[in-house]
Amino acid sequence: MSTLLIKNIEILVTMDDQRRELQHANISIKDGFIQAIGDASEMPATADEVLDLSGHIVFPGLINTHHHFYQTLTRAVPQAQNANLFNWLTTLYPIWARMTAEDIFVSTQTALSELALSGCTTASDHLYLFPNGSKLDDEIAAAGEVGLRLHASRGSMSLGESQGGLPPDSVVDTEEQILADSQRLIETYHDPNPGSKVQIVLAPCSPFSVTTELMRQSAVLAREYGVHLHTHLAETADEEDFCLDRFGHRPVAYMQEVGWIGDDVWFAHSVHVNAEEIQLYAHTGCGVAHCPSSNMRLASGIAPILEMLTQGVKVGLGVDGSASNDSSHLLAEARQAMLLSRVGAGVMGASRSSEDAPPLMTARQALEIATRGGAAVLGRNDIGSLEVGKCADLFAINLNRIDYAGALHDPVAAALFCTPQKVDFTIVGGKVVVKDARMATVDEAALVRKHNQAAARLVNGEH
Repeated sequence: MSTLLIKNIEILVTMDDQRRELQHANISIKDGFIQAIGDASEMPATADEVLDLSGHIVFPGLINTHHHFYQTLTRAVPQAQNANLFNWLTTLYPIWARMTAEDIFVSTQTALSELALSGCTTASDHLYLFPNGSKLDDEIAAAGEVGLRLHASRGSMSLGESQGGLPPDSVVDTEEQILADSQRLIETYHDPNPGSKVQIVLAPCSPFSVTTELMRQSAVLAREYGVHLHTHLAETADEEDFCLDRFGHRPVAYMQEVGWIGDDVWFAHSVHVNAEEIQLYAHTGCGVAHCPSSNMRLASGIAPILEMLTQGVKVGLGVDGSASNDSSHLLAEARQAMLLSRVGAGVMGASRSSEDAPPLMTARQALEIATRGGAAVLGRNDIGSLEVGKCADLFAINLNRIDYAGALHDPVAAALFCTPQKVDFTIVGGKVVVKDARMATVDEAALVRKHNQAAARLVNGEH
């Protein structure tokens, strides 16, 4: 049994059902779960460890619902800097085909460290190619050392160029290999219990890189074991054209045909969806991982997030791959979601002074997407808010910094309106992962050296 007392919190943003914002609060943590929240008189008399967060604002840990950790190895590659999705992919596939198990391990730790330093405590990653003997196990092992919660998506590609797909044949696998490995991973690692550190997700990559049969069989297998399903969907106009030409359906209708609609499914992006498709998401419980920076970087468009929220769609936040962002700063991504939504609203007429002008996304709405929204998308009720009985996952920002000077009349909003920096503390299950804006679980300098060496080898074509 271990206990942690966090005391003297300047402002505690609970994100509970009442959306409370408490002043001068304390949190008692026992064995990774919140035992009590309140003033000092309500706290246990003793604790194994005490953390004084005077002058700090504390939020629930952020939840990243879509990423590709390995892409930290190919950030800002010159020949892929100014390409749309399909051209960007075809440029990078040959580079990614050189990756090894060690590359997966190192890039996972880099991405998770960057996420932790931005306030993230749970991350879902989509690993969909496994060259040179690499496995999802490499990612899971690496994450265990960093200390964040991981939803490890067993991605896959089975539709190569020779069959009319986008990826080269060298990076695709057979349906039989993919399904067998998916079953192995679920049986080996998946933990559905409260406080779980690892859950497995089945995630065929996209309509243009997997076969229809693999989509159907993945859904059957996932539901047999009670795990979630994830894929990219409706990201670009090119994808819509591909689906209409190959399947005779728009992307969302194709998902209906292959059994990929339900509250155990979430889609990355959903930029090109219409009103009827948004209603379908809402009525069936499908979730969406909103990735604003990636959508901007690849000129994919602006997802209609406020319309989704209005209709009751579950929406979470994703930084997406670090080759299309090119960052893993989740708090900054929440800011981006707020600002991009306002650009979209401006296009729809919000800049006009009229009663029927579209509303603007608020800072608190964006923070809710990044916390409660992410928990709902991943199907977890033990994270996403700070409440008694839930996981002790949180992050803290010291408000007495130059970055927030002049903004303390509303520190909650300031966390987004002011450009986000590294957070001061990140705690996962009551364990400190970030302390004083530095990683407490990995050697940052050594990790950066290893990562840069791996990235140079891959991009330069060395062996």
